[in-house]
Amino acid sequence: MMIDAAGEVVVWSEAATRLLGHSPAQAVGGPVTELLEGAPPWSADRQEWHGRLALRHREGHRLTCRVRVHRLAGGDHAPLWLLTAEPSAGEAPFPGGESLSDWLLTSSPVALAVYDTDLRFVRQNPAMEHIVGIRGEHRVGRGLSAAVTGPGSAEWEARMRRALETGRADEGYVLQGRTRADPDHDHFFAMSASPLRDREGRIVGLCATSRDVTEQHRGRERLALLNEASTRIGSTLDVMRTGQELAELVVPRLADFVSVNLLESLLRGEEPPPGPVTGAVLRRVANQSVREGAPEAVSEVGEVAFYSARSPHARALATSRSELHRVMDHELRSWATQEDPERFAKAMQYGFHSWLVVPVIARGTTLGVVDFVRSATAEAFDTEDLSLAEELVARAAVCLDNARRYTHERASALALQRSLLPRRLPEQSAAEVASRYLPAAARSGIGGDWFDVIPLSGARVALVVGDVVGHGLQASATMGRLRTALRTLAEVDLTPEELLTQLDDLVARRDDAPELEADEATAGDFGATCLYAVYDPVSGRCSLARAGHPAPAVVPPDGPATFLDLPAGPPLGLGGLPFEALEAELPEGSLLAIYTDGLVESRSRGMDAGLDTLRHALTLPAEGLDTLCDQVVDTMLPDRIGDDAALLLARLRRLDADRVVAWEVPADPAAVAEVRADAVRWLTERDLAETAVVSELVVSELVTNAIRYGTAPIRLRLILDRALICEVSDASSTVPHARRARVLDEGGRGLLLVAQLTQRWGTRHTPTGKVIWCEQPLPAP
Repeated sequence: MMIDAAGEVVVWSEAATRLLGHSPAQAVGGPVTELLEGAPPWSADRQEWHGRLALRHREGHRLTCRVRVHRLAGGDHAPLWLLTAEPSAGEAPFPGGESLSDWLLTSSPVALAVYDTDLRFVRQNPAMEHIVGIRGEHRVGRGLSAAVTGPGSAEWEARMRRALETGRADEGYVLQGRTRADPDHDHFFAMSASPLRDREGRIVGLCATSRDVTEQHRGRERLALLNEASTRIGSTLDVMRTGQELAELVVPRLADFVSVNLLESLLRGEEPPPGPVTGAVLRRVANQSVREGAPEAVSEVGEVAFYSARSPHARALATSRSELHRVMDHELRSWATQEDPERFAKAMQYGFHSWLVVPVIARGTTLGVVDFVRSATAEAFDTEDLSLAEELVARAAVCLDNARRYTHERASALALQRSLLPRRLPEQSAAEVASRYLPAAARSGIGGDWFDVIPLSGARVALVVGDVVGHGLQASATMGRLRTALRTLAEVDLTPEELLTQLDDLVARRDDAPELEADEATAGDFGATCLYAVYDPVSGRCSLARAGHPAPAVVPPDGPATFLDLPAGPPLGLGGLPFEALEAELPEGSLLAIYTDGLVESRSRGMDAGLDTLRHALTLPAEGLDTLCDQVVDTMLPDRIGDDAALLLARLRRLDADRVVAWEVPADPAAVAEVRADAVRWLTERDLAETAVVSELVVSELVTNAIRYGTAPIRLRLILDRALICEVSDASSTVPHARRARVLDEGGRGLLLVAQLTQRWGTRHTPTGKVIWCEQPLPAP
């Protein structure tokens, strides 16, 4: 009899019926323990067992028999045990080994073949003949290769020989090969080989068993490939890399050559139209082959491939359905020879014989097509291969679509951010400036770093660097709002600490706005830092304040780089906490460096180490400020960065003393004529007599207003910069407003005249009052 791994009887011979009285219908399917007196004495890991054993007869009496147990199959597959028994002396006679041998070689469902000690075929049963497809008489005297051919035949024959030499059975080997029963397809067989011995224990041959496990093996291979696809495909958010990962995974396990072709719009990060696509203009993003260099590829990676409307690619795009072809199909040959002869020539040169064309579809959107080709592998694609290819492409399609969406968002965020950053820095005399902005690496996404240079009244300049924490469109949009708000506040000429207070309040109020959607009210979640500095080239003084931002660095003309001891202040959006300003007089020619934390801090370098590196980089010799800017960036960020970074360098200048003049004005209307004459004289001495005509009227109006409506002390200052700047200050904080005077009004037209005669005018508050200023264009040289 034969039993399986669960201990149930699966085969019951006529001799067993005669010995124990049970019919096959009664014995098969029942547990072997019902036939034994006690538990089975052999263990599952033994190859064979022999000894005396008590068996139960159907009528209830016990038979003591000599029993041999042989394990016929095992390893990764369900084992089977063959039990033979003959009665001991005094027991009922055993029908003998001849009946068992006849059954094994004529009726056993387990395929087996017998070889002599030279591994020449002797005999096989019908089950083995069904597997190999060769009658036994045609195999006699021949080796294993007469029945099975393939990459594993030689190794299995060596293992059979080793079993003969060592006397130990060999189990668990899976043989890949082809037989005459199915010469066009590879099969996988679970093999076992057991030495045969005579009564003296001498090895006289070998019994080999075989089970066809092709379906189980291919099922495991498909599951393993799909499982590996979930971890290997989509490791980055790069479209090109994702396509290459798909190609590398399936070659050579599924195909000998693979090409991945995607729509142009996908690579640009644009939104492709939903549903099927008409036409086939695709860009090659990946080639992978079992041959080095993928010589069978018609298009190289990055090139555009054109496919006619009759091509399988165009049909797959239009119908969103896969196609399986034999390369020599009449329809395919007709298309290729007439419309794509180069592709047909490659197919013939490298022996293409089977081809899958699978559309790349994700979330209802067609993104491209993937070609799977077999040439070196003799076996053609079948429908199961097509299903596997579709499943792999479907998983890759989701990753490709994620990469496309990320590319689109990154491109949009980068375009938004670059549109919000100054395209070129404004010209002004207070400082020579240079800047750099470096977006983060692709995986991190675009951040919210920004910088700005804002010309202010009185020839002053505001230098700004800010950082919105986070990445993506939301960070860029938040940055744009903060930059716009800051420029608006800067136009009001607020002091640095006042400006940051107003900006902080603005951010805090927006975070608390109940009408915002949950995904919009994230400025506070992002967080923002900012440094705002105002430099006056007349006095050489710089006033700075920061909101949670890194301290600026200063490099004097004749000294090492240092970091200003500027109070840090809270990040923007916390609300209710004060900001403190620092005012310092900086020598002419000093270098002021303002930056974001992405320049000095990274995962591999702490803030302190980054600041030390920056201190050294700022003192490197350079031909100009732009060159120094590049040197600093190269030193600080030699590789791709995980966070975006902004750097603003300013070489501070001073206005010459002869370009600035000031007069103290008595609070007496009679003093207007004298100060007006002084201003005209000063301008005439500088060859600006033509400009003095308008300046005389402007000075008269502003000084008169200050005497009439302001509070002493009153002061007039002229600054000769890119424009002529006229400033009148007084101790009153009341801000004048231009108004429309009626026809018969004697006054009220002063500021209206000033606005008409100058480029711009305005008012700024000071700790002691206010300043009314205007700028008058200078004649061209």
